[in-house]
Amino acid sequence: MRRGSIRLQYNSPVVLSFALLSLLVLWLHRWTGGRSTTALFCVYRSSLRDLLTYPRFVLHVLGHADYAHLLHNMMLILVVGPPLEEKYGSRPLLWAIVVTALVSGLVHWLFFPGTALMGASGIVFMMIVMSSLSGMREGCIPLTLVLVLALYLGGEIVDGITLSDNVSQLTHILGGVCGAFLGMGLRR
Repeated sequence: MRRGSIRLQYNSPVVLSFALLSLLVLWLHRWTGGRSTTALFCVYRSSLRDLLTYPRFVLHVLGHADYAHLLHNMMLILVVGPPLEEKYGSRPLLWAIVVTALVSGLVHWLFFPGTALMGASGIVFMMIVMSSLSGMREGCIPLTLVLVLALYLGGEIVDGITLSDNVSQLTHILGGVCGAFLGMGLRR
């Protein structure tokens, strides 16, 4: 490469691929009138004999209702995710995304039979909590972790009790809990 030339770098393959796949899924959603999302990219109570039930437990994090929903999640993922991928590596971060998606998908399928779940907000909360753990040292609890847990997760608990909306606060809380456990595990 010549000195002084600038090139784009695919610097965070898991995070960038996740964002691009989510955008592709939204385009598919619009192109198919939502049929693709119902088939693969949202989780809801369906028969375990339906083979598509199983991939939906994880793939629901790629589905979004509209561009604003996608943009809100992806902006946070694109800000918080690359430093996590740099610190922990691509495979561990991908594993954290899959585990968080599976946990939130299974909990939703088991306990909320009358509703559908889609979106990456659980992944956002997992990454936020993981990033607040990244500076943790032996024997010390970072104040940033305490504040994140109090503000983000505390706010979600309050919203879950007081609001009646189309937002799954439980998914946010589960994402944060997954982020805490996975972040602690990856630190070792």
